[in-house]
Amino acid sequence: MAKRSPGLITIVCYKAFVASLLMVTSIALLLALKNHQYLEEFSDNYVLEGKSSIINWLVEKILNYNRKTLVFSGIASGIYAIVTAIEAIGLWYEKRWAHILVLGLVGISIPPEIYELIKALSPIKLIVLIVNLGVFWYLLKNFPKHKH
Repeated sequence: MAKRSPGLITIVCYKAFVASLLMVTSIALLLALKNHQYLEEFSDNYVLEGKSSIINWLVEKILNYNRKTLVFSGIASGIYAIVTAIEAIGLWYEKRWAHILVLGLVGISIPPEIYELIKALSPIKLIVLIVNLGVFWYLLKNFPKHKH
């Protein structure tokens, strides 16, 4: 196997990181669904008062979601985590199908990301768009030639 380019290694690491975040999110959402009552008790706990606004905010957000929304979000992020992990593995082994899959999924996500930026500008949205444009450009430029 040929030496991998730094660009490809960076994209694989990025995809692996995203897959990990999505899987943690999926597990957290599904656990939140299972332990909804305990979350309510946790949010009412006096220990949280003023000490951890981020945790309190997160728990309040989860408690305000419909149970069906939590199920759908948990399952969808789990599936997307698996697809993203498959992308990373395929890119690591320099598979042509992985390039096509990543180009397709990243390409589809760019217009909604631009729309979201126009709707409400934020540094994180801008960074995600720039990273995805970079991934798309790099993979398009370095698309593997079909081997006979």
